[in-house]
Amino acid sequence: MEAYNETTYGDHIAHIYDDWYESYDPTAIETLAELARGGPALELGIGTGRIALPLQDKGVMVHGIEASEKMIARLQAKPGGYRIPVTLGDFGAVPVRGEFPLIYVVFNTLFALLTQEEQIQCFQNVAGHLTPEGVFVTETFMPDMKRFQRDQNINLAAMDDGYLRIDVTQHDPVQQLIYSQHVAWTESGARFYPVRLRYIWPSELDLMARLAGLHLAQRWGDWDKRPFTSDSGKLISVFSRA
Repeated sequence: MEAYNETTYGDHIAHIYDDWYESYDPTAIETLAELARGGPALELGIGTGRIALPLQDKGVMVHGIEASEKMIARLQAKPGGYRIPVTLGDFGAVPVRGEFPLIYVVFNTLFALLTQEEQIQCFQNVAGHLTPEGVFVTETFMPDMKRFQRDQNINLAAMDDGYLRIDVTQHDPVQQLIYSQHVAWTESGARFYPVRLRYIWPSELDLMARLAGLHLAQRWGDWDKRPFTSDSGKLISVFSRA
């Protein structure tokens, strides 16, 4: 396989992404629309528009950044997708013009930046595109070391007659890296969908924001704004200047 880069995940999975991840939390759309306060929003790693399209339907003018041309093509083929302007490129660089009252990155996509330096630079670049009262919203998983035995994990994701999908993962605790393969078997053979992530601990996330001149304004354990606790599997953070 060719070297893993920012386009690898999207290019490999674009054709089945919406089959695997078609659902979304409607409360997320309501919360993001509220945080946009009637202004435009920028989604980092917009993918096939799973969040952007329903957010657009709520009246928010959404812009996007995406590294995979195949994911963008899927978005633009959907009803209303052509109305969302998408910049092709590395979302961590935030290669757009203008300021936004809401910039957001959801579904653990922030972790697709594979070094701490890239993640810090993403925060700094985001800060340069926020309006004075704008917010940066991140949705990430809470790292759970109990998942791993000897820094490995195998998980059954789906199974049916003639179909099997498993997730195979290796964990590097020193670099906070997760190397995964989604492996899908059918009667015609197996297909592999590689994933690389660098997870971030909550305190590290907050420090990245501070280095960019932002601070934690809100933190929730889900999109219903329930408090984040030690039992929360999800971490939703709202960062602002004020």
